[in-house]
Amino acid sequence: MKRDNTELFAKAPVLKAIMLLAIPTVISQLITVIYNMADTFFIGQLGDPNQVAAASLAMPVFMMLNAIANLFGIGGASLVSRSFGKGEMEKARRAGAFGLWSAIVVAFIYGIAILILKPVLLPAIGTNAGTYDFCYQYLFWTITIGAVPTVMSTTLSHLVRAEGYSAHASIGIALGGILNIFLDWLLIFVFGMNIIGAAIATMLSNVIASCYFIVLIILKRSSLNISLDPRYYSIRQRIPREVMLVGLPSSILSIMAVFSNVVLNKLLASYCNEAIAGIGIAKKIDFVVYAVGVGLAQGVLPLIAYNYSSGNIKRMKSAIKLTLLICLAMALVGVLSLFFLAEPLVRAFIDDALTVEYGSVFQKIISISVAFSAFSMVIITIFQACGKKLQPTVLSFLRKGCVDIPFMLLLNKLIGVYGIAWATPVADFIAMCVAFALFVPFWKEFNKFHNEIK
Repeated sequence: MKRDNTELFAKAPVLKAIMLLAIPTVISQLITVIYNMADTFFIGQLGDPNQVAAASLAMPVFMMLNAIANLFGIGGASLVSRSFGKGEMEKARRAGAFGLWSAIVVAFIYGIAILILKPVLLPAIGTNAGTYDFCYQYLFWTITIGAVPTVMSTTLSHLVRAEGYSAHASIGIALGGILNIFLDWLLIFVFGMNIIGAAIATMLSNVIASCYFIVLIILKRSSLNISLDPRYYSIRQRIPREVMLVGLPSSILSIMAVFSNVVLNKLLASYCNEAIAGIGIAKKIDFVVYAVGVGLAQGVLPLIAYNYSSGNIKRMKSAIKLTLLICLAMALVGVLSLFFLAEPLVRAFIDDALTVEYGSVFQKIISISVAFSAFSMVIITIFQACGKKLQPTVLSFLRKGCVDIPFMLLLNKLIGVYGIAWATPVADFIAMCVAFALFVPFWKEFNKFHNEIK
């Protein structure tokens, strides 16, 4: 790691360090959400709820790529940063190689599996006669063809950020996002490729983002410890265990979100395709604010991990306090904005009266959960940065799947279609309460340790 990056982690004012690490990550997360929204936006301009619904149905399957990238990328980044804090540079290099190449292999296998399982998978996620072909076309290009570059670009962004190159990591993600937006417009409208154009645009943008990171690592090989050389791949020094157990909570969160969204879409499919399209649009808009919390958390992960492993508990605690305050303030602003601007935001995506009606109500409901989920995400990241396994795993299970699916089923019976959406804020509130309960003894432990070494 370069000396200036070490000083950023160890000596720079805490607020400055957080801003330098988090702002580029927040921006890259926002751009990622915006280019994911671009697919829905441009497809929505076609005025066909079936194509919008197909993209929404495909999204949980696509989200599994995030689970793979988070398992090896966030887990690898945490171990890389903690190894730096201990001065174990060789272990950091091997941890990065393990994370990268494991992610590539698993993504390739996943892409082939989706192609083979298509006849069983598509009906299972809620497709019908109006959405089946559109959904298959989207999944073929984004996953069967695009799984490896999608996972590779995200994993490399985590590993580059772990070495203090937060801005460079964000540039790579932003580059892919901007290209995706341009390619969406070009392929959907200029070439008339409809939903296939959106899928190809996503695949190509991730290929280019992956190429950016490859070139970056080659050009900065003298100052970067991570390497593309598979010869550094190692299963010694407990590297697989450390990477996968720390990355597991984020991976579980994505996997459970997949199951949660599949159940949600299946329930909504019993009503109409406009309801599926409406929730898809609402969730995309909601992700804008959620991305701020995710970006802030991921940005400060190396800072917390470095100071935890180097024993600078006072600095680590200051970083945690400031991160939580900033995250909650931004989440509050986001909740108010999404709630009061629900209808015009949804209408910007599609001019279909029934879809707008569903989407507006759905967005108002799920916007309530933004502050709850932002707090839980930061707590999960703090535990991951410190190498904790149990607490973030429990919280990840609670946030998605274990709580919201039973509530979806229950509230659907009690309230109807809008009860399905109410399960999200209920589950996120319960997860936030558990996160607080787990965090308090963790924080007291560090207060005790800090007082003892004074």
